[in-house]
Amino acid sequence: MFKSIPDSLLRGTVSVTSETELAAKLAKGKPLHVKLGVDPTTRDLHLGHTVCLRKMRAFQDLGHTGILIIGDFTAAIGDPSGRTETRKMLSREEILANAKTYQDQAFKVLDPGKTQVRFNSEWLNPFVSSGKLLEYLPRVTLARLTEREDFKKRISEGKPISMLEVCYPIFQGYDSVATQADVELGATDQTFNLLFGRDVQRDFGQEPQVTITAPILVGTDGVRKMSKSYDNYIAVLDEPGAMFGKTMSVSDETMWNWIEVLTSLDLSQLKTIHPMEAKKTLAREIVSSFYDAASADAAQEEFSRVHSEGELPADIPEFKLSKGRKIYLSQVLHQIGLLRSRKEAQRKIAEGAIRLEGQVVKEDIILDAEEPILLTFGRRGFCRIIPA
Repeated sequence: MFKSIPDSLLRGTVSVTSETELAAKLAKGKPLHVKLGVDPTTRDLHLGHTVCLRKMRAFQDLGHTGILIIGDFTAAIGDPSGRTETRKMLSREEILANAKTYQDQAFKVLDPGKTQVRFNSEWLNPFVSSGKLLEYLPRVTLARLTEREDFKKRISEGKPISMLEVCYPIFQGYDSVATQADVELGATDQTFNLLFGRDVQRDFGQEPQVTITAPILVGTDGVRKMSKSYDNYIAVLDEPGAMFGKTMSVSDETMWNWIEVLTSLDLSQLKTIHPMEAKKTLAREIVSSFYDAASADAAQEEFSRVHSEGELPADIPEFKLSKGRKIYLSQVLHQIGLLRSRKEAQRKIAEGAIRLEGQVVKEDIILDAEEPILLTFGRRGFCRIIPA
């Protein structure tokens, strides 16, 4: 590790290409352009998205400029990184709606005063329409673009790869040219795109960017990457109590990883105390970073009251069931938002994860509320079904 590189810039990173180049750029004594590109393909950010945002904030805290690129042009194509099939193309309306939420949520981490928000259609539309793309393509070989593992896998399986996907790294690389990026951040699945950006900058006569890759955050299940699809995520917009409770549910192994990449807490010091206390410290830190210390205090007190003392939450959601109306338990679990689908709800019921008035229910029974019924799911899900 180079002493001229602050620890905050290297903490939790997987690779830096290269530390020598980064040290040289920092030694120039001028604010660096630190680039992070995000394609607004969904509306909600989760903690996994904030890993790179936090790294950008670390640069900002040292006086550097964050350039958050909203990929309104590239989102219409779809980044092929890690994909086993071609992404569905989004409409312009969907992209812009998603982009608005991305900015609002990103500023929960980034310093707005040190952030430039740029939309890459600003330079990519002219890049294509002016013919500059066609002029550049002869410098890029198909063999180079298809070196990436996800393309190799799809080719071996006979799955299609669109020419737009093949061109994606060129567009992302040109983002670096347009913004004169000194550093580009990305998760490990972006390694090919980030390194290719160095080549594109060289081709356009620029000093190549340093690339810094961060790990893909493991979700609350401790197995798969954090994703809404796997229902193992903590959303940036989750309420403090939900953030705290979900964090407390992760394994010790996952906790140590989260402490390293989601906080600036002293990892070695936390390893000297009981893991449960370390996990509470992590949960408090996460809630505080998106809300404030008072919200973290309240979330911890509520968690302790419900889980340590065995009491019920102060504010239990209600599901009103009209008199005479009958409904399957799985429908209730889905409609109140505890589970994403009836199929998943039925699976959880069969696993014995659902209780009615404290009793395990293993069949998808029909409910007919003559009087209030307390429904619990795991350690964090509560609902009171009441007759309307």
